[in-house]
Amino acid sequence: MGELDEPFPGTWAIAAGAVSAWELRKDFERVYPDVYVRKGVPLDARGRALAVGHWAKGEGILAGFSAAAMHGTRWLDAKPAEIVLPHRARPPRGVRVYRDAIHADELCTLSGFRCTTPVRTAFDVARRLDFTEAVEVLDALCNATKLAPKDIEHFTEVHPGLRGRSKVGVVLPYIDGGAESVPETRTRLLLLEAGLPKPETQIRITGPDGLTVARLDMGWRRWQVAVEYDGAHHWTDHDQRAWDIDRNAVLESLGWTLIRVSATLLTTRPHTIISRVTRALRAHNADY
Repeated sequence: MGELDEPFPGTWAIAAGAVSAWELRKDFERVYPDVYVRKGVPLDARGRALAVGHWAKGEGILAGFSAAAMHGTRWLDAKPAEIVLPHRARPPRGVRVYRDAIHADELCTLSGFRCTTPVRTAFDVARRLDFTEAVEVLDALCNATKLAPKDIEHFTEVHPGLRGRSKVGVVLPYIDGGAESVPETRTRLLLLEAGLPKPETQIRITGPDGLTVARLDMGWRRWQVAVEYDGAHHWTDHDQRAWDIDRNAVLESLGWTLIRVSATLLTTRPHTIISRVTRALRAHNADY
């Protein structure tokens, strides 16, 4: 990958002799005013963060979704770019501009751009998004950065004057950095909203020989009930399917009951998931 395979300012590239004006028009496409990317190079959330940073000509602070992307957060490709600017500006389409006061200890530099730190990013996400979306993004941010909910709680406590602070406390009890996909987060939220006990995530199961036989998405170790979200490949890939059958048999031999969740169940029949999990917990004498 060359230096022009990421977003760059067009005027800079021409002045530096990296491209000619003709090459810029022929081989690159404009992302934002004076910001270009090579044709055919997909622009993910991190790419859009870099692009909006160039658009701001170094004056901005990448925040929200863009800061989260710079910190390695996944599943943000459908989100808009977000930036804090010191002055009013009309943003390009797909860009959100804020005029927040960001303290020096809430900043870091990544790939040459100023970004909010993981904890400040988490605070901003929690106070600006609706509940479900906030939990989804914060699960992914915590998974990527190893940020803990208690870190966000402490930040909130020592910043009593920031707008939207009350929303953060609502979101915090539901954050779990163990989630490894958005559907896993949605499955966990479904269980909690149904009044079931809070599940542990990424449960490591060992056999009699002490070797790991499985790592389960979520569940209750005390009652040996687990819930896993299976992506499409678990149902369509024959080798994966065979592996899953063998793995399930091992788990059953160790006393575990595994409830498997598909996209269809999660989106069209969530009551079926709740019913199956409830029955399994009762069968294992859960006393919640």
